[in-house]
Amino acid sequence: MAVRSGLWPAFLGIVLAAWLRGSGAQQSATVANPVPGSNPDLLPHFLVEPEDVYIVKNKPVLLVCKAMPATQIFFKCNGEWVRQVDHVIERSMDGSSGLPAMEVRINVSRQQVEKVFGLEEYWCQCVAWSSSGTTKSQKAYIRIAYLRKNFEQEPLAKEVSLEQGIVLPCRPPEGIPPAEVEWLRNEDLVDPSLDPNVYITREHSLVVRQARLADTANYTCVAKNIVARRRSASAAVIVYVDGSWSPWSKWSACGLDCTHWRSRECSDPAPRNGGEECRGTDLDTRNCTSDLCVHTASGPEDVALYVGLIAVAVCLLLLLLVLILVYCRKKEGLDSDVADSSILTSGFQPVSIKPSKADNPHLLTIQPDLSTTTTTYQGSLCPRQDGPSPKFQLTNGHLLSPLGGGRHTLHHSSPTSEAEDFVSRLSTQNYFRSLPRGSSNMAYGTFNFLGGRLMIPNTGVSLLIPPDAIPRGKIYEVYLTLHKPEDVRLPLAGCQTLLSPIVSCGPPGVLLTRPVILAMDHCGEPSPESWSLHLKKQSCEGSWEDVLHLGEEAPSHLYYCQLEAGACYVFTEQLGRFALVGEALSVAAAKRLKLLLFAPVACTSLEYNIRVYCLHDTHDALKEVVQLEKQLGGQLIQEPRILHFKDSYHNLRLSIHDVPSSLWKSKLLVSYQEIPFYHIWNGTQQYLHCTFTLERVSPSTSDLACKVWVWQVEGDGQSFNINFNITKDTRFAELLALESEGGLPALVGPSAFKIPFLIRQKIITSLDPPCSRGADWRTLAQKLHLDSHLSFFASKPSPTAMILNLWEARHFPNGNLSQLAAAVAGLGQPDAGLFTVSEAEC
Repeated sequence: MAVRSGLWPAFLGIVLAAWLRGSGAQQSATVANPVPGSNPDLLPHFLVEPEDVYIVKNKPVLLVCKAMPATQIFFKCNGEWVRQVDHVIERSMDGSSGLPAMEVRINVSRQQVEKVFGLEEYWCQCVAWSSSGTTKSQKAYIRIAYLRKNFEQEPLAKEVSLEQGIVLPCRPPEGIPPAEVEWLRNEDLVDPSLDPNVYITREHSLVVRQARLADTANYTCVAKNIVARRRSASAAVIVYVDGSWSPWSKWSACGLDCTHWRSRECSDPAPRNGGEECRGTDLDTRNCTSDLCVHTASGPEDVALYVGLIAVAVCLLLLLLVLILVYCRKKEGLDSDVADSSILTSGFQPVSIKPSKADNPHLLTIQPDLSTTTTTYQGSLCPRQDGPSPKFQLTNGHLLSPLGGGRHTLHHSSPTSEAEDFVSRLSTQNYFRSLPRGSSNMAYGTFNFLGGRLMIPNTGVSLLIPPDAIPRGKIYEVYLTLHKPEDVRLPLAGCQTLLSPIVSCGPPGVLLTRPVILAMDHCGEPSPESWSLHLKKQSCEGSWEDVLHLGEEAPSHLYYCQLEAGACYVFTEQLGRFALVGEALSVAAAKRLKLLLFAPVACTSLEYNIRVYCLHDTHDALKEVVQLEKQLGGQLIQEPRILHFKDSYHNLRLSIHDVPSSLWKSKLLVSYQEIPFYHIWNGTQQYLHCTFTLERVSPSTSDLACKVWVWQVEGDGQSFNINFNITKDTRFAELLALESEGGLPALVGPSAFKIPFLIRQKIITSLDPPCSRGADWRTLAQKLHLDSHLSFFASKPSPTAMILNLWEARHFPNGNLSQLAAAVAGLGQPDAGLFTVSEAEC
């Protein structure tokens, strides 16, 4: 049906009226509105209709309509016509029918959808015109796709017996479109079609019908849609087997003691994976029958037998008496040492004593031993004599020189043979030998009320035992252990990540009268707005508990923490296993990663490997990699760099560039390598690295120049410019030389402290009482920038002792005593009152 041009406005009016009559209903199917009297066969019909679509991030979506016959096509979105300039139109003619066809496309942006977000769903619809009327397409709904970070329910660790059923629940994060769920067993996909013993419910729970030993693994729930892929915290499932007894063996022959026995083993089956041991005994004895147990001494053989047995019994008795006598003598010697007050109470002995001036014979000068910087004091400081109580003015080099004009100085002395013998005898006790020995990640020592220090060299991990932390009369063997993350199961949920090494100090349960201080590194970038930091401690049952929320400490709490840029100092009165865990509060939360580049010291083949390590910026992680590379024969080829890795769920990428093609060829088949976000963020995987393999064109090639880039997608990045000779360039080798941290891993008594014992006691006595002029421990805390902890210090019997203990933990072994002396000198306390020690005080 033809329409003359003069009638076109009237025709359009009829069409729009028909549209308005039909636009009131929210229709999703194609709807035709013919013009009265027209040919219905010439109404437009859609060849392509717009379909539901999701907007991913900020990328616009494309909607397409195509109809025939059609003279006009326009989009209408949420009741409003789309502007004509926003349409892309293509006109064509159908070859077989000769009818006109049109295809129209529009883009829909995220901003357009967000304008109506929460009010109604955003939809678009096509309207096509022809001479016979109009036709509306189905509605296409445009939704913004997303996937939340946190799972509504995560799987939990389980321990189940063999053939017991297992159910691991998982409720994925909210998302549009709804997330699909899959399960990983030790990072391998669980496929129910290949294993009839497992299936996944409609609620996404993983069900194991009958647990097998092979089902012992770490299980992870993975949720994914078109936007992102999320992983739950891994749940460790342990399938254990309780032990069961094997059948009894046959009875043995009757013995001389008129008994016989039988045995059995806990092997049917043997306990596995922590299953219970068999209950009962593995050996059964009983008396023989009277007929089997009749012995007479009628012959000479029987007489000789009984004489021999009596002789053996007498020898055993004599040996037992000798052992008891030796034990008693050793115990008496040990007790006399412990009870000797000259060793354990005074704790000081000058190297040499001589009158300093003829006119004052009571003043003594204590000469320094310049051969050592550590101290062990034995014996008495002041000579025991009757008569008046002379005074001794004590100074200690730079520590006390600003504090007074005293002329007599106490310097550190070398350890005496008596102290070494005392400690060596303590070390021979049975309970001391019960701990494992030989580990580079462990330190141990025997301590009394004088205190001491344990250190694991080159790890930043130490334990300070202040004086009087161990009750007088008690002797403890204390150990300090650094664990590898893969050896300890530390469950992390949601956005939590391990920021410090996992450290144990013990033995747990011992009585402490003062807090000890555990020092360890961390790799977090502290920020109250970005992090929620928790100190976790493992209970006796093996579960981990939050014992401290940093920033919300109570002064009377058993635990307290001084958090600094790269280390934390934990005050605790209970020994145990600790770790610092952070929970990200925003995508600005970042961890410090140390980037290290290693390559072979000697290259004997054409291939040359560059290993790029991405590890926590802590001393212990660095130590592990350096030791590993020494075994591999590697050397550092660039200065280490720091990268701030954010909680943005973006992976870490590594690439190599500008490799001279005339000398080298890269074997990397892709543009970059990638380390998954979760492998880095959970903090429990060691030695994360990527290897770039290069091949020399000629064996004579020795110069290498290239670039290595390491960056987090939409985050921080670092670039390394490599330019060195692979055969003789070792200029970076000394950068990672492991240095000694204060000598021995265990320092016992005064040798463990920078501040001499008696001077420490005088400072405590002078600054603990409140002072109206402000010359007390509060002012000292302010001068040392510790005034944020005043409430904690005030809750302790001696606030000054807490301050000095923290100073010792933070500044050993390279602490500047002059700075501490200046802080004390500025308090306004009289010098003579602080540092005058009388004979009665010794």
